[in-house]
Amino acid sequence: MTKRVKIVCVNNGLNTEVKADTSLLELQQQLGIESKYPILAAYVNNVFKDLNYRIYKPVTVQFIDISHFEGYRVYQRTISFILQKAVSDLYGQRTFYIRHTVGCGFYCEFGDDEKVTDDEIKTLRLKIQEVINRRFPIHHHSLPTAEVHNIYERCGYTDKLSLLHTRKRLYSEIYFLDDTVGYFYGALAPDTGYIHLFDIRRYHNGFYIALPTRSNPAELDLNVHWDRMLDVFGEYHEWVNIMGVPTVGHLNEKVLQGDASELIKIAEAFHEKKIANIADQILKANKTRGTKVVLLSGPSSSGKTTTSKRIGIQLRILGLDPVLISLDDYFVNRENTPRDESGDYDYEALEAIDLKLLNSDLQRLMAGESVDVPRYDFITGTRQWHEKPLKLNERSILIMEGIHGLNPNLTPSIPRDKKFCIYASCLTAVAMDNLSRIPTSDNRLLRRITRDYATRGSDALATLQRWPSVRRGEGKHIFPYQENADAMINTSLFYEISVLRPKIEPILREVPDTEPEYGEACRLLKFLDNFVPISPDEIPPTSILREFIGGSSFKY
Repeated sequence: MTKRVKIVCVNNGLNTEVKADTSLLELQQQLGIESKYPILAAYVNNVFKDLNYRIYKPVTVQFIDISHFEGYRVYQRTISFILQKAVSDLYGQRTFYIRHTVGCGFYCEFGDDEKVTDDEIKTLRLKIQEVINRRFPIHHHSLPTAEVHNIYERCGYTDKLSLLHTRKRLYSEIYFLDDTVGYFYGALAPDTGYIHLFDIRRYHNGFYIALPTRSNPAELDLNVHWDRMLDVFGEYHEWVNIMGVPTVGHLNEKVLQGDASELIKIAEAFHEKKIANIADQILKANKTRGTKVVLLSGPSSSGKTTTSKRIGIQLRILGLDPVLISLDDYFVNRENTPRDESGDYDYEALEAIDLKLLNSDLQRLMAGESVDVPRYDFITGTRQWHEKPLKLNERSILIMEGIHGLNPNLTPSIPRDKKFCIYASCLTAVAMDNLSRIPTSDNRLLRRITRDYATRGSDALATLQRWPSVRRGEGKHIFPYQENADAMINTSLFYEISVLRPKIEPILREVPDTEPEYGEACRLLKFLDNFVPISPDEIPPTSILREFIGGSSFKY
């Protein structure tokens, strides 16, 4: 007698039984689950699985498409694997890199520093489409690590070998697309035909893979103007190469060799140099155009607060008297906070800031008046007040940090030439390998979970629940203004995930398997397992990382 198992399908509310060993793809077909866009993967008991996953026990299943946050990641990973095959078919062993996200797509470069021609773009576009049209199956296998090592070695993937050597496991995961192999820390589509829309454009020194937007999967995101951000990324990629840590595997090797202490010292010195340079620019603006306000913006957990404090120290060295204000302190009381489309509090909306009070206080401060400045209590969600009023002197320069800092609608009362704008972001320069980037959003999420747990009374579940709303808000209110900055700084430290790992793992394990966010917690734990831990003992008290792990000499 054939064993049958019970299935609960969230998509249609159906309770049924299917034959054991049924794949999710077969289940989708049997249940007739349809979507406007192709189903890409599914949650099984709140754990994310690819459609080739087979069911052997009773489960609850939810199928997802590209409009879902995790479904979009499947789409990104699948097109990156297709791109890898297309480049391999066209150019053999020519090295190329998937550098980082740009808009909804990602930016790529060839390793030979040769600029991509229009003819190459046309040829590559046709080859990618050919791979899609042929619907090559994508196979996921767990093989003995020694066998995976031999496969990578035969293919010349030396960038992947370091990770195998430093995170020793009996078995390792590997993906196959025809004659192309790859590694991904997440699910892919069952075959290449699931990619319904893409484009490729020559951009900067390489090319840009344009993908659909989650909000409208029928529309490509072609509005990309990240020139200055790409320059910052390029600088950091060059620097981590010089340091010998372009990938997680190389970083792990350095840690295992006992070089972590030296790496920390050099990285912190590099940060300090960048911050000192920005302070020099602010002083020049102060002298040449009378700049009195510094606005520092960046997405969630980019380290804005610590960066502003360190800039303040450098400005004191230059003879100025910096006064720091957090825009978060101008939040309206929680009960008056606007709501997003899901009905949750939208702290990323500009309207979450008391703009009237903020601009009134700024005008009074610029006029030399004494002002009672608010202080927002994140635990109670209410406005309180600092004990001492604030007053500026002739050497004073006001530093205001917050996510809306570069939005012109934030401070219309201050002329543009009296403002110096800084954009801070956590641009993760270390990659898993040449073709598997670490999303900067993952880096920031790890920072935020750690900080929220320690200082804001939020467990990992609460932070994960809010994260999609945070990301939507960033796309609306932060990223469109980043190129308006007078200066940009990358707050990422290439070793920081290794330091965060022992802090955050027990926090993530608290997420119960009854919650939809359980799958994301599992994904992050699996990702963290690739990093050899680093003790925080040698992290300086002024480090940006101390804002998240604790032990900072700054008061927050």
